Amino acid sequence: MRWAFKPGVMRHLLNFWPPFFFSGIKVAELSSDYRYCRVELKSRPWTRNINSSQFGGSMFAMTDPIYPLLLMGALGKEYLVWDKQADINYIKPGYSRLTAEFWLSDEMVEQVKRETDGGDKFFPQFLVHIKDANNQVVCEVNRTVYIRKKPKYRSEPTTQV
Repeated sequence: MRWAFKPGVMRHLLNFWPPFFFSGIKVAELSSDYRYCRVELKSRPWTRNINSSQFGGSMFAMTDPIYPLLLMGALGKEYLVWDKQADINYIKPGYSRLTAEFWLSDEMVEQVKRETDGGDKFFPQFLVHIKDANNQVVCEVNRTVYIRKKPKYRSEPTTQV
């Protein structure tokens, strides 16, 4: 069962979503199978902080909906997917356009299906590196996602005889 939006449509919707649009955040690429995404933060006067580096809140925001989005696209309508928790480690100032890449492996999708088939909650973690124009890591964001199969799609528990 597929999700409601095709990747091309979703990419455009996100690019006009006010938290991204007004922060200079752009979904540059979203693969047709929802397994890869590249997000960019433009370097503009209104995206910088008082020290003329990229605003940390925008760096955090550029990672916010992406893994839940990838998981919803890859898993379909049978699952509840929420961003549960995140933390950020600023390593050095980012003065240029910043980029974050997100990958969702086949192994992770299969693990999610195994862990949630009977209705259990699953909380995978994803580490995202945000890099500058020189491909240097400026910060790391660790995101935890809540995933659970919707009740009507859960497998029936087997009874022991």
